[in-house]
Amino acid sequence: MGVMSAFLSIGDFARASHLTVKTLRHYHRIELLVPAEIDPQSAYRRYSTDQLPIARVIRRLRDLGMPLADIRSVLTTSDPDSRRERIAAHRARLEIDLDRTRRALVALDDLLDARESGKAARVILRRIPAVPAATITEVVDAADGIDWLQGALGELYGTLAARGVEPLGPAGGIYLDEVFTRHRGEMTIFVPCAARAPEVGRVRAGMVPAGDFAVITHPGDPADVDRSYAALATHVARHALAVEGPIREYYAVSRRDTDDPTRWRTEIAWPIFLTAPSGAASRQ
Repeated sequence: MGVMSAFLSIGDFARASHLTVKTLRHYHRIELLVPAEIDPQSAYRRYSTDQLPIARVIRRLRDLGMPLADIRSVLTTSDPDSRRERIAAHRARLEIDLDRTRRALVALDDLLDARESGKAARVILRRIPAVPAATITEVVDAADGIDWLQGALGELYGTLAARGVEPLGPAGGIYLDEVFTRHRGEMTIFVPCAARAPEVGRVRAGMVPAGDFAVITHPGDPADVDRSYAALATHVARHALAVEGPIREYYAVSRRDTDDPTRWRTEIAWPIFLTAPSGAASRQ
């Protein structure tokens, strides 16, 4: 003979489930956790003790930040594999968020250490000559920039390799002001090459123009590249004459060279009016 379920008032159910009465009423309104019985006269809600495991699942998933719509999908699906897939997908998102938080904390520690020690990044003044290149240019949302960059680089290197064209140096990017000021703007990714670049798909033959720049090297993952941008902008404002023109990045050591992010090196080039010899270390 099975065990008969008992009924609890909303207050007792709140105590048993550790969900507040306000939360239970909200879950009732959105039909996530509907009371087992509602008195037609008093409108009092009563919950079955059989609903306590469901309430615990909801609370655990909410503690993990799962949206209510996703929790509803987990609870309403009758397929255990589908349920596990939904939970696994949320867990993967949590791990990505955790990794992002860890990187942010490391960047914060680096920032505090630099402020306390008074360390200043080294800035080099450099005259960069014009160079022919294979290029891809598109208007891109800044939030999609890293994924777009990796895709563009793959297409550039793949096209050059297929046509037997050798790269002349590290790939780079040219970013118009709107990329930073509006988080959407024109980006150009380029790979310098000795011969004229083949024009296939998005790839076009182009020329990266000459220019004078103040250059700083950002070590490691570009996720916290803003600190190097800030250091370079501060230095240019104090010690150089900035001119109009897009920011450049050169990917001296990148994912293409090593899977170890700590070894990646990105050179950030800020356009200036050069008055000192190229290659000189700018004064701090």
